[in-house]
Amino acid sequence: MSRPARYHPILVIIHWLSAVLVVSMLLMGIFFLKQMPNTEAKIPYLAIHMVIGITILLLTILRLVLRFSTRLPAPARSGSAFLDMLGNVTHMLLYMVMLAMALIGMGTASQAGLMDIVFGGSGAPLPGNLYIFPARIWHGYIGLALVALIGLHLAGAFYHQYLRRDNLIARMSLRKPEA
Repeated sequence: MSRPARYHPILVIIHWLSAVLVVSMLLMGIFFLKQMPNTEAKIPYLAIHMVIGITILLLTILRLVLRFSTRLPAPARSGSAFLDMLGNVTHMLLYMVMLAMALIGMGTASQAGLMDIVFGGSGAPLPGNLYIFPARIWHGYIGLALVALIGLHLAGAFYHQYLRRDNLIARMSLRKPEA
């Protein structure tokens, strides 16, 4: 049975939606939420962050289910066994780290009582320092790992697209391949 030239359209949509959401969340966390004092004014932004984080978790699970239940294009080849292995490991780690990021974010919310504060209307103040919770510390480290993996992923995409000129990015497009 021949392999398709590109990924299933649902996988493509989930990929690009996840990319936008993950990058937005990283920017929001690093440059906005981390800098904001833990006052009542932060609660609506935490709500957005938490809802998007859960959305990313659900999209990642759906994406993994679809990856294992749909036909995929042939594995990408770079011309180097090391780079091929690095690409495979990077993709696997991206999935694992995105899942870990969301789950550890949920752990932070649980440890800090954020569900009641942010969504339950408890009226309780935010903890003065979220870094007293081990999950919050790990959430930050995993965020840095995610930034590094995204960098590797982008480097691989640019390598294929602009140095190898194999138009690999077309596999992750909704556009029909030209005949």
